Amino acid sequence: MTGEREDLLAMVATLYYKLHQSQSEIAQRLSVSNSTVSRLLKEAWERGVIEVQIHSPIPRDFRLEQQLLDSFHLRDAYVLETKAETEESTLLTTTGQLAAAYLQRVIPTLAPGSSIGVAWGTGVHATVSALPNNFSHQIDVAQLMGGVGALAVDSPDLARMVAAKLGGRHYDMHAPVLVERPDVRELFLKEPVVRDSIQRAHSVQLAITGIGSVDERASSFLRAGLLTRADLAELRNLGAVGEMVGRFFNAQGICDGIDINQRIIGIELADLCRIPQVLAVARGIEKAPAILGALHGKYLTVLATDDATARAILAQEGK
Repeated sequence: MTGEREDLLAMVATLYYKLHQSQSEIAQRLSVSNSTVSRLLKEAWERGVIEVQIHSPIPRDFRLEQQLLDSFHLRDAYVLETKAETEESTLLTTTGQLAAAYLQRVIPTLAPGSSIGVAWGTGVHATVSALPNNFSHQIDVAQLMGGVGALAVDSPDLARMVAAKLGGRHYDMHAPVLVERPDVRELFLKEPVVRDSIQRAHSVQLAITGIGSVDERASSFLRAGLLTRADLAELRNLGAVGEMVGRFFNAQGICDGIDINQRIIGIELADLCRIPQVLAVARGIEKAPAILGALHGKYLTVLATDDATARAILAQEGK
């Protein structure tokens, strides 16, 4: 490229991007057509005369986000761009911040009287922790599944935290998430307070959930003391790859034939599919099979994860 041509391209790019002149104004100054200015701008891009640097508070991999959108027909995706030296705890915290940014964008668009449902998990806890206070929303929050125990990341406190930050009421589900036998579950479901809680969970407009794994390194059920390593091995033998709202599913997102689901108190996966917006927050390569199964089951509309996890999901899908 000659110096004269380079100077022309630099001039056009500067007038357009820095001085914010219209293509018509530039065309008039150069005594050329608007289409010529458009071609010059395109050439400036292609020849590297124009370079763009975008400063984002949280680095995102937009290319991977688009691949997830195209591959799984999600409404949105938030993929954290990571560095090799970043600690695991920092990755989880920052992924939660990305998910919280999504919530801050969509919560103001909810219709008056809308409510939010909250499940459990480390990803949900990271998201809730990053959500700023905005008491003016006055949005009620309901548990999507029974209580788990004393762990902060898995307890009803998550729903209380969200309600406190949004200035709304919280509604606990007064039952355990896992009971010993299916007939015990049926007894709980006959209780009016439990039945009302599940009905309330059905009516939420937005759900915040994690995606659990049957991998011992990332199982919420194991961490909470609800299942043993032997139990997880048996679930894997049955074909289970992950869980959402306590319901286990296989690689195709199907939950049939997995007996533990008959002992879970909370909404069903089919109910999750009927919620207009479902934000799932999950990261870690060991969780890739679980996330992929959830995507196949269409149990989420928005995914917040990191780049390594996203690449693992796409690789397992053959993308």
